[in-house]
Amino acid sequence: MAASEVSTDVLIVGAGPTGLMLAAWLRGLGVDAVLADGKGEPTRESRALGIQSRTMEIYDQLGVIGPVLEQAQKAFSIKPGYGRRSFGEVPLAALGEGLTPHPGLHFLEQSKNERILLAELQRRGGDVLWNRRLTGLSTRTGGATAEFSGPEGPLTVTARYVVGCDGGSSAVRTLSGIPFEGVTNEYVFYVADALDVQGLSAATVELRLSGDDFLLAFPLKGTEEGQTNHRLIGVLRSTGTADIVEDVARGRLSELFGVTYGTSRWFSTYRVHHRVAAAFRAGPVFLAGDAGHIHSPVGAQGMNTGLQDAHNLAFKLADVLAGRAGEELLDRYNAERRPVALRLVSVTDRVFAGVTSGATTARTLRRILPRLAGPVAVRVLPAAPIAPRFAGYLGQIRIHYWMSEGAKAAARGRRGRVVGRRLPWTGPNFAPLADAVWQVHSYGDTDAELADALGRALGLPVHRFPAAPAAGLRPDRFYLVRPDGFVAAEAPAHRGVSALRAALPPGWTPTPEARS
Repeated sequence: MAASEVSTDVLIVGAGPTGLMLAAWLRGLGVDAVLADGKGEPTRESRALGIQSRTMEIYDQLGVIGPVLEQAQKAFSIKPGYGRRSFGEVPLAALGEGLTPHPGLHFLEQSKNERILLAELQRRGGDVLWNRRLTGLSTRTGGATAEFSGPEGPLTVTARYVVGCDGGSSAVRTLSGIPFEGVTNEYVFYVADALDVQGLSAATVELRLSGDDFLLAFPLKGTEEGQTNHRLIGVLRSTGTADIVEDVARGRLSELFGVTYGTSRWFSTYRVHHRVAAAFRAGPVFLAGDAGHIHSPVGAQGMNTGLQDAHNLAFKLADVLAGRAGEELLDRYNAERRPVALRLVSVTDRVFAGVTSGATTARTLRRILPRLAGPVAVRVLPAAPIAPRFAGYLGQIRIHYWMSEGAKAAARGRRGRVVGRRLPWTGPNFAPLADAVWQVHSYGDTDAELADALGRALGLPVHRFPAAPAAGLRPDRFYLVRPDGFVAAEAPAHRGVSALRAALPPGWTPTPEARS
């Protein structure tokens, strides 16, 4: 079979959720991109599961929130407990009310996420090159060349940029020589997609501890009316390499937690890794999703972080490739997303270490502390002032970026309430984000002629909304909002043009449409 060659602006390796999200956005932004994967079809196993509020907002902006809501199971509460005992419920959705249009936690198997994103990519005119395994990658000034093997013969792809979305064993990362730093948990964990579960509540996340074990249970949509299905995750303190048979896991679940189930759609064992790539960018090569960071399933953060990597990178690539911004804008991807991964891996590593440690002190604390503090925490947390902050962290809507290299020093390390964060939701102010462009917002009684003049001077659309002081949005300010929904800058009216222009990407040139 003859070798074939393809040239493109962006080559994406890996058609999991992260790669599909990136490809769909790039296609919608008018960027020429090729997506290739060594598999022959989308994932069949469920693997990742939880969808946080911030990811739901991104799905909404992408235009696929309808099928996501239709197919997802919403968790209305979380139930911590010990052994067979539950301490009560913490209302997840109520904690996020008023912070996001999608409060709470949704569960949608990775395979279903992939099918939804693939359908959107195809609707936008794109597709996946299946059965293409990356075998070589070389970089040069101004681009890279990738070699693929497959049943249809060798394929060579030349691209200006390459994005590795190819998982924890990423070939892109390995071929680029980027270290993958971290540790591997010593124990073997199991995961089961269990049907007809008894001993757990429907539409509820349950976290049960015991002296030596734990159970993390996420609700799944039932395949039959009235059936309760869950993703069950647990640990067996085996440090060998042999797989844990499902019957052993069943026995522990029943004995320690009083949980039984009929059959399973999927049962697997794995080891938990906590690793972050040394860099998310190396010349024309970028890493996103599990290729850049892997960690424990605590908090259902993994797939969400990868999808948000793709969301962040898509707009930067589009601005640079369209000539609206200079190449240095792409350095902001590593500066913004790698610290998020480092914090996430650090937190999940500490939590997982506490839950699984075999040290005598840790085992004693696991037996005593949950039973003393758990019932109190369940009663106090929903009404505590920290509740919205907790919901924001869990839902990934409190992520903060320093908007420039010098921003942290200028602010003396103090993070602002609005700038550097995802735009506070007020209700109507998320609608213009569907345009996926840089834009300016004002809140309150802003003079219309002043707002229009500022928009013309910057070459950006300006949107005016009712006052929203509770969200921290001041009526005497203009806010520069990035296409990904993060606030890049704020400025009073008399300095609006100069201050907001300074916060636009280096080398920024508005499009002719924006100028008009």
